[in-house]
Amino acid sequence: MYRQLIGSTMIEFPNHSRSYDRTRRAVRFWGHDSAIEASFFINEGALKRLKPDASYDEPGFLNAFDCNRDLICAAAAKIYSRGSRGSYDLVAANF
Repeated sequence: MYRQLIGSTMIEFPNHSRSYDRTRRAVRFWGHDSAIEASFFINEGALKRLKPDASYDEPGFLNAFDCNRDLICAAAAKIYSRGSRGSYDLVAANF
């Protein structure tokens, strides 16, 4: 489980669930700050930056996410701000 303290806010990523969203062309995953659940999306471009040899399909993008989970969660924690948005997007520039 990845935890990151941002100011007085602690975001955790205890749930290893993730799914590929074809509409957004991104992998969705979730973080928790106490009782608040935040949705995060990492787009295909960011995943290809992290794993250039990933195939351009759902299994390839999910594998790229799994291989880089700690790095992705660290980047997600940096862009997280409590209660300000319903979801957060990670792009190649975040890496």
